[in-house]
Amino acid sequence: MRSAAGGERLAAWPPVNIPLASRLFVERRDEGDSALDRWASGWWLSRPTSKAQAMRRQQRFVAQVVALGETLHSLPQAELLAQARAAAERAFVTTQPEAGVRALALVREAARRTLGLLAYPPQIYGAWMLVSGHLIELDTGEGKTLTAALGACVGALAGVPTHVITVNDYLAQRDAQKMSALFSYLGLRVGVVHSGVAQALRHVAYAQDLTYCTNKDVVFDYLRDRVNARGVHSRAQLTVRRLHGQVHSQEPLRLRGLHFAIVDEADSILIDEARTPLILSAAREAGEEARAYEHLLSVAASLKAGQHYRLIEPHRQPELKDEGRAVLEDLAREMAAEVEHGDAAPDALMGFWRVAWVREHYILQALRALHVFKRDQQYVVHEGKIVIVDEFTGRLLPDRSWEQGLHQLVEVKEGCKISGQNRTLARLTYQTFFARYLRLSGMSGTLREVARETAGVFKVRTVRIEPNRPSRRVTLSPLLLPDQPAKHQAIVADVRERLAAGQSVLVGTRSVRASEEISAALNAAGVPHQVLNARQNADEAELVARAGQPGMVTVATNMAGRGTDIPVAPEVLARGGLHVVLTEWHESPRIDRQLVGRGARQGEPGSCRTIVALDDELIDKHGGTTLKMLQARYGDGPWPAQAMAWLQKAAQGAAESHNAAQRRQTLKADHRMRTQLAFSGATE
Repeated sequence: MRSAAGGERLAAWPPVNIPLASRLFVERRDEGDSALDRWASGWWLSRPTSKAQAMRRQQRFVAQVVALGETLHSLPQAELLAQARAAAERAFVTTQPEAGVRALALVREAARRTLGLLAYPPQIYGAWMLVSGHLIELDTGEGKTLTAALGACVGALAGVPTHVITVNDYLAQRDAQKMSALFSYLGLRVGVVHSGVAQALRHVAYAQDLTYCTNKDVVFDYLRDRVNARGVHSRAQLTVRRLHGQVHSQEPLRLRGLHFAIVDEADSILIDEARTPLILSAAREAGEEARAYEHLLSVAASLKAGQHYRLIEPHRQPELKDEGRAVLEDLAREMAAEVEHGDAAPDALMGFWRVAWVREHYILQALRALHVFKRDQQYVVHEGKIVIVDEFTGRLLPDRSWEQGLHQLVEVKEGCKISGQNRTLARLTYQTFFARYLRLSGMSGTLREVARETAGVFKVRTVRIEPNRPSRRVTLSPLLLPDQPAKHQAIVADVRERLAAGQSVLVGTRSVRASEEISAALNAAGVPHQVLNARQNADEAELVARAGQPGMVTVATNMAGRGTDIPVAPEVLARGGLHVVLTEWHESPRIDRQLVGRGARQGEPGSCRTIVALDDELIDKHGGTTLKMLQARYGDGPWPAQAMAWLQKAAQGAAESHNAAQRRQTLKADHRMRTQLAFSGATE
């Protein structure tokens, strides 16, 4: 909390159940919940509530905020600020609705004066749910940027270090800039952390009243702090950290604790990305290992599918057969004999071949590099380097690499300069990290499908916020085609039809390769368009701004999905609004809904259509018996809408089930790893 003199005090925050020794760096203690604990929490916190009762509660709260707001128009700025600080402190600590009414009314009035935006009822109630520690499902287009800003203002005015966390650099910078006038009016200092911010300056950004940052940046900065401080559990080291701001490495430590987080696109960060642990590592030179990777890849390329290994569906994971193991054992013996006769192989090469499980592991990694990881899907080659593409956002991840030799093997495959294997310094999952915030909240347009899982892992309830205006989206009949060429023809025909009607069109794809294939089909048909993907992202803001203009066609990966607000020209709205084409089902229906939600926002007109093919990746991997049964009945089509719905539900259900199992396994492995490190005295 903030005292009258402007300093910090922690008398009321954090809560009393946080050990005093931990208050030097405040975070929630790991509970070590069992699977049964998580199931019980998920069931209890996600149990349904009466929609009528929830609406009455929302309407009552909003009505009180609006009524109080009418009395604040003439309040001087100094008085408004003084009242806002007092009201925010009480509201944040007590989370009582009557306290929240006053705090939200004052902050809403400040937004009206500075931004010219008078928060709508869903934004008012949504902000209060964030302050009180809930996840909120707020439909796309309902103004999550302002909602998060109102909630963040209450937290920051209460003197609680507040993090607004989103999925990419563009959104972090955009949202902080859009809301800057509001923060300045309330006397709040704002920091922004993204990939372009130098490491030496990050502690300054986190020291502000509130900080906008990306999910990966805040986790890696947290891990760097733990490495520099050699763990946050040493009271002596934390005292040094608090007094001097530097420990061991002479590098300023960044974070002040994990107090209050508002997570934008919460399902993407807390669920979709939870399968992958975040690993802080130090790079090493490749040296003699380069030749070893080349040799491993050549050996893997010589193995025959079906004879030496098999690819296990649905994700084509390689598995060695006995014949393959025998081949590797023979090669290892030959190499050992050459060494005995003086034809010494490099130590790095022999290091991969001496032990059976080591050589088998790296050959499996080589098989993954050859047969599972595909260029322009999981990665691109950019300026002679392998750059990973985020499968959920479609964006490049230049600062990430695959571990255990996989990245180097892909480099060999693509003829790139081989980098050294990284040495792991610390690791953590998003699930573990975000569960450590004393108060966690978040928002997304697609949360209800994962409400039980988020409740079980993070102990937070999901609340549905009804839209300010009913949706006017027109959903056109879906199309299922036999193959990719037929699908591309149907997409071109649909785009032409929508352009003739006067609409602008957004064509959504799952990968860079798919976006370029559809772009080629549009070029062949003479349809002008723009492409937004991981290769062509330099003018992202400009491309998005033009996407809703008359006659515009935009082909985009998931970069145009979450968090993207496409302004639609009035003349386009008069002719039906933005038309969205979904060209492939994603593994989660939530991502489909995010893409469709780019159009028909805030009660505007808009339309959408799904055009998929039987050889799409998701259907091929997860269609299973449902696909075979429906193909036997309907052949290559046309299929009725109900049959398509069955296939979609079966394929996405199988994919979601597999991904959920991976998340549970990742969480279990992370807990086991932390237990081992705690026993050894090492850092995470």
